[in-house]
Amino acid sequence: MRGRLRTASLADDTRWTAPTDRLRHRSGPLMAGDPAHAPRYVVASGGDATSVLRRLARAGWTTREGFALTDQAWDVSDARLALYGRVAEGDTAELALLAAARGAGIVAICDAGGDIGRALLADLARIGPVSTDPDADLGTTPEPDSGGPQLAPEQRALLERLAGGETIAAAAAAEFLSLRTANRRIAEAREVLGVRTTREAVLAYLRIRREGG
Repeated sequence: MRGRLRTASLADDTRWTAPTDRLRHRSGPLMAGDPAHAPRYVVASGGDATSVLRRLARAGWTTREGFALTDQAWDVSDARLALYGRVAEGDTAELALLAAARGAGIVAICDAGGDIGRALLADLARIGPVSTDPDADLGTTPEPDSGGPQLAPEQRALLERLAGGETIAAAAAAEFLSLRTANRRIAEAREVLGVRTTREAVLAYLRIRREGG
């Protein structure tokens, strides 16, 4: 039977001695692509993970359960692949860390206050930004485009529902968002569209949609 981790650092456990050092011995660079572009989350529940995964899917990420990567190429950042699953022990945490180092997005369901969770957060933070907030925007910001206002997929989804007659509360629930987060996304959309009210934002969104934007 495996023993419990003695500290909050995976690097302090005998099976986790200097994990980033071990990654350096593999073929290819330690960090793949641009770490800022890959989302990394450690969330508390399956519901939180579902919310994150739906948002990532709308932003063009391919989601897949499990953290093992079979791709021959070290750098998988161009694939925009987000891996998810429960992390309850060190071996799974190491797979998640390795996938993150290779450029995959990570959505780990784990107790961030436990030994494994604290250690995973610390190791992922060495690669790039990581969040325990399922409403945080990581990997979902649209690329700059000179063709006009660029709405994030989540903003479009909310405005589409409002245009269909739903209330903000109903739209938020349908998109697995808290009401607070939905209101924040809509406020951000108003700013992007250069309007003052939500009604004006909906009308501007419909005009962009008609124009194929």
